Amino acid sequence: MENLDELNLESNTTIKPPSPFQYAFESMTKDMRFVGMFTIIYGAINCLTIIGALIGVPMIFIGMRIREAADQFSIFRTTNNVASLRLGFEQQGKYFRIIKILIIIQLVLMVLSIIAVILFMSFIFSSLISLPA
Repeated sequence: MENLDELNLESNTTIKPPSPFQYAFESMTKDMRFVGMFTIIYGAINCLTIIGALIGVPMIFIGMRIREAADQFSIFRTTNNVASLRLGFEQQGKYFRIIKILIIIQLVLMVLSIIAVILFMSFIFSSLISLPA
């Protein structure tokens, strides 16, 4: 196809370059797929321990939700189906809702662990001070 005349383009056909929004939309869906896959793998690694499974299982579910949202956005981009766009936003909303809950739980656990370390250290220091020399 060295000659452009072989393309058989109609005279009224116009070819538009992709807009910046289309580039951003494509980039966003690729990033969502990557984050979803990373979250699923991270959740599976967390599930190797029983305590880690408490965080790992929800991580797997939210990874699947963000990948489903990316799939729905891709369907919307190709078919212009509004239902796919709505479903994509719903799946994305579920992802953010669950990740917000997990962040709050992790912050609470961090604070509790810091308090436990402080109490443990104060117990150790008080027992060392009370020992007769």
